[in-house]
Amino acid sequence: MSVRHDLSLARTDKKRNREKEQRPLELRLIKRLFSYTQPYAFKRNVLFFLVLLRGALIPLLALVVSIAINGPITDKDPVGILWYAIGFGAFAIFLQITLVFRQKFALELGESVVQDLRNLLFRQLMRMPMSYFNKTRLGRIISRLTTDIETLRTGIQNVLFVTIVGLMQMIVSGICMAYYNTVLFSVILIMAPLLWVINQYFHKKISATSRELQESFSRVTASLVESVKGIRVTQGFVREDINAGIFRRLVQDHSSYNLKASRNTAIYIPLLELNSQFFIASILLIGGYGTLNPSWEMPVADLISFFFLANLFFNPISQLGLRFTDALSAMAGAERVFRLLDAKPEWMDPSDAQAIDFIKGQIEFRNITFSYNPEKPVLHNINFKAEPGQTIALVGHTGCGKTSIINLISKFYLPTTGEILIDGKEIRNIKSASLRSQIGVVLQNNFIFSGTVLDNIRLGKLDATDEEVIDAVRQLNCLDLIGAMTEGIRTKVSEKGGGLSLGQQQLICFARAFLADPRILILDEATSSIDTITEARLQESMETLLAGRTSIVVAHRLSTIRNADLILVLDHGQIVERGTHTELLNLDGTYSNLYQQFVESDI
Repeated sequence: MSVRHDLSLARTDKKRNREKEQRPLELRLIKRLFSYTQPYAFKRNVLFFLVLLRGALIPLLALVVSIAINGPITDKDPVGILWYAIGFGAFAIFLQITLVFRQKFALELGESVVQDLRNLLFRQLMRMPMSYFNKTRLGRIISRLTTDIETLRTGIQNVLFVTIVGLMQMIVSGICMAYYNTVLFSVILIMAPLLWVINQYFHKKISATSRELQESFSRVTASLVESVKGIRVTQGFVREDINAGIFRRLVQDHSSYNLKASRNTAIYIPLLELNSQFFIASILLIGGYGTLNPSWEMPVADLISFFFLANLFFNPISQLGLRFTDALSAMAGAERVFRLLDAKPEWMDPSDAQAIDFIKGQIEFRNITFSYNPEKPVLHNINFKAEPGQTIALVGHTGCGKTSIINLISKFYLPTTGEILIDGKEIRNIKSASLRSQIGVVLQNNFIFSGTVLDNIRLGKLDATDEEVIDAVRQLNCLDLIGAMTEGIRTKVSEKGGGLSLGQQQLICFARAFLADPRILILDEATSSIDTITEARLQESMETLLAGRTSIVVAHRLSTIRNADLILVLDHGQIVERGTHTELLNLDGTYSNLYQQFVESDI
């Protein structure tokens, strides 16, 4: 495959994964984000009081200076000047104290909300069905809990409360300026329409860029995750340069959005400041004329006071411009976070679903049709029945539907049509957690969590003692194999079983399933990663593992299906033959041909 073709696929993926846009700074989003502060109402309310107080008091500092100029300084009163200086210093210290607590409470409130949102997102992910994870790229999921959540943290901690302080400062300064001189203040009011035009123009540009920026970062994350997870395939097929080219293209794409956002901000903020300076120059011109014109009766001291207040009025504008871009990023993050929180699972247990404390293990498929994609069914009219304690073997070529049957029994998916009965109860009416707690699954590629071998086996029964774990391994006749590890059963393993062979990982998964003592056991080519010698040892204890349990076995080795009570032969999603090993060989049909292939592969 050429690099050009790979990059074309990356561009196609970019278009396909672009999410539906919403309006930026939508009041509904802001209100919803704000609702997550409700558990911390006291701290939030104190914080609001502090920001309003600080915003109102900052202009009063200028008033203190103004009064000092018009009073003791004009009157040449040194004692009065001293007292005003002391008062100004005390006022300034008080303002700094409010700043300390404002920052402290804002950081704590932001951290609390982010922690709650992360927990909600994770719980939401845990309740989503398997179909969601098949359709959604891992990088996108990761970016929701990392980058998007962090933009919300910035929005809460920095944007909201800094904006309130700035707006309050401008309002109080404006009121004071109007009190000093309505003519000069009217000049400032002329600025409002121009500011509105500038904000509206950059509002659209920056909001679109913010959304594109975060979307591009999701694609970068997804590419990174896939490359790391598939490093064996990448190196095995010498695709390092190809993957690096795809990643480089995605990074360049992300960088272009970063530069675009920076360019917009680089124009937007100076425009705001230029606008402010233009009006200060206008005030200087008109105010200077007013002090020279006796009919205006404008003392120089009042003009100086007006300039102090004007600076306090204009200073927040550039800061609000910066906060504006952060707010748009936070809203883009909020869109994506809430979209995941609002995502409805394709199916959920009905409200009247029943929990089953104990199942016997009877499984019945009645006229089951199933499809991952509505246009391409993978199972057609499947019918079979497994009595408690029976072993059912599923055989057939790759893609014939064996794994789909297992997924349906585990209730990872629901059938498109037909019924699945567990002990005579329709699977839809059984609570998923209670069913899965009585199903043990050993797959071809099981997942090993970081921790110890003991921790991973104990996943099958969290309250099991060390002795119970060791006894489970002993009954599987593998205690010596586990004991041969570096630290025995307490050997530390990294994510995905790093440090263990595939065979050792499978042994851990067998022990995990055995410890759980499930009523239904599913083995999906579970011995394929184990060498023949170890498998022979497991076969000796397999009777112990399967005893009294309904077992569904998918295997490509004869040893695991010869003794099955019923063998189902699948082809293109249909059961084409069924019977025991001997009965199917006598038919001299599909199974007989597969059997011959099995024999040849085992030689």
